[in-house]
Amino acid sequence: MRIARFTTGEDPMYGIVQEKDGQDMVYGITGDPLYTEIRPTGTIHPLSEVRLLAPVIPRSKVVCVGRNYAAHAAELGNEVPEQALFFLKPNTAVVGPGDPVMLPAYSQEVSLEAELAVVIKRMTKDVTAAQVPDHVLGYTCANDLTARDAQRAEDQWFRAKAFDTSCPIGPWIETDLDPSALRITSTVDGEIAQDGTTADMVRPVAELIAEISTVVTLLPGDLVLTGTPAGVRTAPPGSVVEVTIEGLGTLSNPMVRR
Repeated sequence: MRIARFTTGEDPMYGIVQEKDGQDMVYGITGDPLYTEIRPTGTIHPLSEVRLLAPVIPRSKVVCVGRNYAAHAAELGNEVPEQALFFLKPNTAVVGPGDPVMLPAYSQEVSLEAELAVVIKRMTKDVTAAQVPDHVLGYTCANDLTARDAQRAEDQWFRAKAFDTSCPIGPWIETDLDPSALRITSTVDGEIAQDGTTADMVRPVAELIAEISTVVTLLPGDLVLTGTPAGVRTAPPGSVVEVTIEGLGTLSNPMVRR
């Protein structure tokens, strides 16, 4: 099931994206699927006639995983850490499909990072890997944009990773997906940058979430970004970056300099 958040020019609402007669349609539902039973409103729109929004706005945080693909760690001159490397993005970093990424004035080297994002369904604390699937609503595409020059200059990654609009997600949440071996790619103006598979993760999704839950409590709507494959590159002002994940779709965002 594909759960989208969208607007037709009025208040945002949620819907289920399904194909009908060869055309993708959005069937409106009541409330927020994280908290209420999914019930149709009777409202139906062609997907092409609505504006898709970030499918979820995290209630508290985005937890990200660094160096979870060995080839990506190597391309930046890093070793794979013995202990999983975690960092946070605030919910103000989250934007949706088509929204502009506002490149920060302090960076001249913002890089793309295509990632599989996990949407948490219920409060998650001290769970085992076997329990993780019951705590996951679904998956979406994400771009962990990084001010690489700022990252090199400081030990802390706040300036590099947490700037506003640095975490585009979308186009929707897919609830029926096996995350173990999905092709994941990114492009800049149509030119391939990354082309990898989630099968190359050092630590798989369930293991990551279980470990994160020993550190912090994950809340409904929180996101976990699971790392990026090799091939990261700079996304210059004026370019369009696309992240595509098998079984999920494509997330596209323009890069804009204030």
